Amino acid sequence: MSSLELYDTLTRTVSPFTPIKKGEVSIYLCGATVQAPPHIGHIRSGVNFDILSRWLTKSGYAVTFIRNVTDIDDKILQKSEIEKMPWWALAQKYERAFSKAYAALNVAPPTYEPRATGHITQMIELMSTLIARGAAYAPGNGDVYLEVRKLSSYLTLSRQKLDDLLSADDAEETFKKDPRDFALWKGAKPGEPSWPTPWGPGRPGWHLECSAMAHAYLGESFDIHGGGLDLIFPHHENEIAQSEGAGYSFAKRWMHNAWVTTSGEKMSKSLGNSLQVTELLKSVRGIELRWYLGSAHYRSMLEFSQAALDESATAFRRIESFLHRASETLGHLPKPTLSQEFTDAMNDDLAVPAALASISEALRLGNIALSAQDSTGIANNAGQIRGALEVLGCDPFDPAFASSESGDLTAALDGTIALALAQRAAARDRKDFAASDEIRDGLSALGITIEDTPQGPRWSISRIEER
Repeated sequence: MSSLELYDTLTRTVSPFTPIKKGEVSIYLCGATVQAPPHIGHIRSGVNFDILSRWLTKSGYAVTFIRNVTDIDDKILQKSEIEKMPWWALAQKYERAFSKAYAALNVAPPTYEPRATGHITQMIELMSTLIARGAAYAPGNGDVYLEVRKLSSYLTLSRQKLDDLLSADDAEETFKKDPRDFALWKGAKPGEPSWPTPWGPGRPGWHLECSAMAHAYLGESFDIHGGGLDLIFPHHENEIAQSEGAGYSFAKRWMHNAWVTTSGEKMSKSLGNSLQVTELLKSVRGIELRWYLGSAHYRSMLEFSQAALDESATAFRRIESFLHRASETLGHLPKPTLSQEFTDAMNDDLAVPAALASISEALRLGNIALSAQDSTGIANNAGQIRGALEVLGCDPFDPAFASSESGDLTAALDGTIALALAQRAAARDRKDFAASDEIRDGLSALGITIEDTPQGPRWSISRIEER
């Protein structure tokens, strides 16, 4: 069996993965800055690293997964003014929106999900260490800065040159030793939240938060640090600088997911091309949106279009339909297994497109087995598909996709369609084929496909349209 290999942004190579502690994996993922509703660009990161965590768990590792919440930030303060609500209320409002979106797409909760404001003490301790080691300084105005020229390893992740950088932050240059030094702590301004420190009241800089929380939960060194490509600079570079400046070895491997793009541009609120998760869930189910977001390789850009999403959802429904037919024929749910082809693909830096090819082949063979009523072939191929879908977080039999609300809706839909099918069957019994066809065509117009099988008629949703 192949062994797991993963890409490392620092070395720009794919290499064998060996954890620091045998049998254990520690992961820190930069989570949401909760200042607006989540769009699919945000949630793609959650899906990609959830797949990583699931694969590591399936491979026999005990995974400790930290995904933070940035609940104090310049953007949050700005949005609180716009929405005319306290900054902490706005942060909680959008943190809940992110949690709801993660749940809708079956992104498993992390082991711990720390908030920045709950770790001010750890941030003060980290700054004290940095100042004591000569890597940071407090100029006396309440700010604290990291002195980047003191660190020979600075910019090794993004491979930039220090002299090419513009000034960091928006602070007064007169307080900095070098314009490129960045703020660890920002002195209090009138009307802004603040916390007391030995250098004066203020609030944390964005970069400081993650270094402090990663150290608090995972120690001085951990296996994998993840996030989006846009975080490589300045955020992750500055995390490395803070942590190594304090004497910590920090992350052993760096993994970054690519963006969701629209018309070739990174999805962002500033471009006005954001697609909120709540809006997309009006046209497709959570399991279908997850399938779409997870289908590309995590390091490849995903160009969004509604047509591509619809096509992906249709393809997933074919897989889902096969699993339901297989379970009906077998009389039980197929037991999840993993094919060698799927395993090899996932061990090759989470090569999901190759993994999907193995699912497509199992689907082809499974449909052949269904036509031949070959129970062994049905069970083997359905088991391989279900095992793969478990890893990808898209198992249609997963209770996560059957909340009480959706369960009530499904029950009502089941009953309504069952009534229509009973009327169709009665029309066929009395040889009123025109009425039978009218019922079938009416259901089809609503996006419901009827399939007549030896076990009786089956229905599936062929499309969902916003009406």
